[in-house]
Amino acid sequence: MSDPVSVTSGTSATAAATTAAATTTTAAGRTISAFAAEEERRVLGLRPVLAPAHGRYGDHPHQVYDLWPAAGGHDDAPLVILLHGGYWRYDRMHLTPFAAYLAGQGLTTLLPGFRRSGGAGGYPETFDDIARIVDTLPAGRPYVLAGHCSGGHLALWAGARALLPADSPWHSTGSPTAILALAPLTDLEATVRDRLSEDAALQLLGGPQALPDRLPLVDPVTLLRGPGTTGVRTVLLHGAVDEEVPQDQFTDYAAVHRDLEVVVLPDTGHYTLIEPGAPGARAVAEQLHRLAAEFTPGRTAGNAAGAGSTA
Repeated sequence: MSDPVSVTSGTSATAAATTAAATTTTAAGRTISAFAAEEERRVLGLRPVLAPAHGRYGDHPHQVYDLWPAAGGHDDAPLVILLHGGYWRYDRMHLTPFAAYLAGQGLTTLLPGFRRSGGAGGYPETFDDIARIVDTLPAGRPYVLAGHCSGGHLALWAGARALLPADSPWHSTGSPTAILALAPLTDLEATVRDRLSEDAALQLLGGPQALPDRLPLVDPVTLLRGPGTTGVRTVLLHGAVDEEVPQDQFTDYAAVHRDLEVVVLPDTGHYTLIEPGAPGARAVAEQLHRLAAEFTPGRTAGNAAGAGSTA
């Protein structure tokens, strides 16, 4: 795979998408390339991996987490809190192989569940849980908050809580040490407009009548307009041929986040970012080690990235 292209300081990141000639139509009526369809089938079809440790951060059955200690038993291994995707609807099981993979790369990885749309969650419960996760689970340790797709949206939102009105129950001046957003949904208004995943954003927010009041409080792009920064070290990483999240979601967010770093992986789609051992997943692990090295005295990304490697 080609070397990643990095764009910093809010500059738009563009990449020429090369898609296969053959296409397929999903159950939701969305036309994607054969490459994207195979990628989705392959990655989401991986068998779940049981974590060696589990815990709770609340009383609800969904307020639980799985924990994979870093390979080699290193107590000082970087901590990653990983927020799963699934358009705020689906559970974390599809991300357990990737969480286990990151642990094998020397990263202590914590994968929480949270209340989700279509059941016990949506607005405000999903956001209540994310706020509780980032406020309590690190237990005072520095950490990288990472999230994929809708989990990336939640990670970016968690990093922007200081921009919320002071009377918001989610307002906080505490924040993740760093954020790595993987192919994130960054713009809920655009997600509603494009009707992604059969109106998933509308379901999250409680329907069109709730949008005017709720969207400004939970939309990363909206929160950044004006301030231009969250003050949290943030990297947005995505594939150049991602067919799940429109590329405009990445470039439009970069246009309003003046100190964002954008990393674009050529020839990479949406799901291979979380496919254990794939070039995209290796790039994610490298970015996590690089971010951890920035806030860990005496640690270097080059030395850390090889710890416990199973690739």
